[in-house]
Amino acid sequence: MNVGAAELLLGGVVLVGASVQWLTGMGFALVAVPALVLLLGPAPGVALANCAAGAICAVGLAGGGWRQVRLNAMIPLVAASACTVPAGTWVAAHLPEPVLLAVMGGLVTVAVLLVMGGTRVPALSGVKGALTAGAAGGFMNSSAGVGGPPVSLYALNAGWAVREFVPNAQFYGIVVNAFSIAANGVPRLESGVWALAVAGMAAGAVIGRALAERVPERGARLLVLLIALGGGLSTLVKGVWEL
Repeated sequence: MNVGAAELLLGGVVLVGASVQWLTGMGFALVAVPALVLLLGPAPGVALANCAAGAICAVGLAGGGWRQVRLNAMIPLVAASACTVPAGTWVAAHLPEPVLLAVMGGLVTVAVLLVMGGTRVPALSGVKGALTAGAAGGFMNSSAGVGGPPVSLYALNAGWAVREFVPNAQFYGIVVNAFSIAANGVPRLESGVWALAVAGMAAGAVIGRALAERVPERGARLLVLLIALGGGLSTLVKGVWEL
């Protein structure tokens, strides 16, 4: 198979995204989606991110984290996301590409800034907060590939520790990405691109686990958010420039 620079870059993006996901328990979509959207276009970029993020969450949860999933807390989140995933898919399919790029970049940028600021939102407390966060996450995941930040904000308002958040976020990631794949479909990519994406996920898992023993969690999460912020701003600028 012939592998071009764009395909190699895509594999590198997936590798970096997978590494930070294993390193910090979050961040694949925030880091990878802006670059995947710029490389493949909005629809296939988001669809590939849904597939990769869902797979990474499934592997992470299968390692034993499933025992720590709070089903009572997660049911409202995933139920609400199931209701809004179709709306996100519909919006993404009907917006012109420059507008969609601008919207995606804006969503990623705002989400990162809210998470970085540790924003506490009273409306994200209790069952109503779970429903709100789940609905926002489902819409954002199917339209822009980034459904995690609303759940992060919900966990922050609920006072969850990192060790509680990670397995529950992985569970949510599996379910919301399954919904999103059902709505958006699997991207039609060449076999070589799929092979590079899978290789990137595998290599990223190895690198992320190795770094997790050496890199302080707080510094790693800040780095992830800064990378995501840069990607979100780049996508936003590209979309606005092409309007």
